Amino acid sequence: MRFATRVTVLICLLGAGLRAQSSSTAKQIVDTMLTHENDPAEHGNRYMYLSEERSERTGGHLWQERVVETSLGKVRLLLAEDGKPLSAERAAAERERLAQIVAHPEVFQRREQAMKSDEEHAEQMLALLRKAFLFEDPRVEGSDLQIVFRPDPAYKTQSLEERVLHAMWGTVVVDQRTMQLHRIEGKMPADVSLGYGLLGTVHAGSSFSTTHEMEPGGDWKDATVNTAIEGKALLFKEISRSEHLVHSEFRQMPADMSVAQAVEMLER
Repeated sequence: MRFATRVTVLICLLGAGLRAQSSSTAKQIVDTMLTHENDPAEHGNRYMYLSEERSERTGGHLWQERVVETSLGKVRLLLAEDGKPLSAERAAAERERLAQIVAHPEVFQRREQAMKSDEEHAEQMLALLRKAFLFEDPRVEGSDLQIVFRPDPAYKTQSLEERVLHAMWGTVVVDQRTMQLHRIEGKMPADVSLGYGLLGTVHAGSSFSTTHEMEPGGDWKDATVNTAIEGKALLFKEISRSEHLVHSEFRQMPADMSVAQAVEMLER
């Protein structure tokens, strides 16, 4: 996974002397949702989709790409930048890049594995919900269950990444029928110092949100991802970033689609 989502963040401040409590029902729901998230059998389908992204990867530009998932990674074709079609030269460079992917799939796989490691890191941070947060009783929101979470003061963070996430308050929304993650979002109500301030500070207002939607084939896929972590956090650049993604127009692909087949489909 990944961090990735969208809804008003609910921040509930504990009053002085209030004993930290957590809803056992909400924790059960979150545990079930995380079990689904971590089950590879529930995320095995391949898709082609349209992606709009503004991030470090795009150099701050808004890229529109067509993406095809394969067993080796995601094959992408850039269609437009900042709302403008590619020049003839840029389009030719894209075709050459795809040709290189077909010619050297092992290089493509290594690069994709590095990007996948970032996604797995995000999934590990999502799993922190299970052990580092307290939950309010679930509330029905249409076909979803909405659960407000807050830091468990008894939890001792193990890394700088955990320290940042653990400082956030937010909401997790679970689809009642499938018990899959529909949306999660968090916001930091106060500055967080890292290494007693020697390594930097992550500023209040930093936030993340990820929305999943169920696509043809039954998989819940990222529909929107927004990350806005502001401050100076020199040692964990991977979560100190600004990112905006929107994925749409999902079409299920054959599970055994090769990189060469993906490129052929993108070039049609």
